[in-house]
Amino acid sequence: MRLPRLLSTLLCLPALALADEDRVLTVATWGGAYEDSQRAAYFEPFTEQTGIEVRTVAYDGGLQVLRDHLASGRVEWDVIDMIQSDARAACDEGLLDPIPPDILEPAPDGTPPEQDFMAGAIDPCFITQIVFSTVIAYDDRAFPGVKPRRVEDFFDLETFPGKRALRRAPVGLLEWALLSLSVPREQLYDLLSTRRGLDLAFRQLDGIRPEIVWWTRGDEPVELLTSGRVAMASGYNGRFFQAQVMEGAPISVIWDGQLVGFNSWAIPRGTDQADLAQQFIGFATRTENLAAQANRISYGPARHSARRRIGLHVEAGIPMRAHMPTARDHMDEAVIRDHRWYSQTVNLREQWFREWLEGNGESGGQ
Repeated sequence: MRLPRLLSTLLCLPALALADEDRVLTVATWGGAYEDSQRAAYFEPFTEQTGIEVRTVAYDGGLQVLRDHLASGRVEWDVIDMIQSDARAACDEGLLDPIPPDILEPAPDGTPPEQDFMAGAIDPCFITQIVFSTVIAYDDRAFPGVKPRRVEDFFDLETFPGKRALRRAPVGLLEWALLSLSVPREQLYDLLSTRRGLDLAFRQLDGIRPEIVWWTRGDEPVELLTSGRVAMASGYNGRFFQAQVMEGAPISVIWDGQLVGFNSWAIPRGTDQADLAQQFIGFATRTENLAAQANRISYGPARHSARRRIGLHVEAGIPMRAHMPTARDHMDEAVIRDHRWYSQTVNLREQWFREWLEGNGESGGQ
């Protein structure tokens, strides 16, 4: 009986290989320099190893776009790169497929994944892969004399005049508004859980409302700064690294009050390629692949073994550790995003933010 089975298996191999070559994995991710680093560290090596093409679609965060995609009845995304709080909220809403933890490989020295990944990275619905931060950057040309250095400088239009670019979402700006009022970091989320705290934050934002330019795509803050349309902008630290360090753009980063967050791989509910999605996530979260991305862009890996492999930028030869959000001197005044608070307040934050925008009229022309 073994011989016929063996012959049958061998005859099927070419067809199976052809089927794999014809398969396409669709990944929803964030574009720009970040996606470039993913392509080099994950997408192209995965295709080289498996023969399966990786295609990407634009995704800029949030849950509504995922809800709309699933509601369309045609689930074309196989993997989605989500901010951890969004992934947790999506999981609670039943928008994600489960991910078995046994897809994760141990560290090169044999350390099990559950010990090698940072705490909270392995979840039934997502696997966290990187540490990033949302920071404030400014146009060097706008401030030839005294430079802004603190979060409160973002709200000081008298000393540091000019337009301010903020993401058009209730993410990050509320914490910074309270920090600028000298609220201690450890009290931010307790205060933001009250109406009083929210009123304080929005009242502080009212002070710069006429100068706000809203952005929605991750590549916009750099464009707004380098074009001179704004003097200061919120944005992702890796985007600013690419512009400032790699491309020589005249911008500088304020690390004070950096909002440290995490990005996670997740699988949208209903994809017919869950097996392939799991295979990709297992591959992309290998130690060597996470380190390969960190040596291309300043986002820290979620595995201890990968962080130990961070060295020089693969093209520029720049030491990368000093540019990570987790660098020691960057963490002194950092705010660790409370992902549980974010996931539990999704609808309320969106409602409060919408009411604030509509209550006084939007500004900034975005």
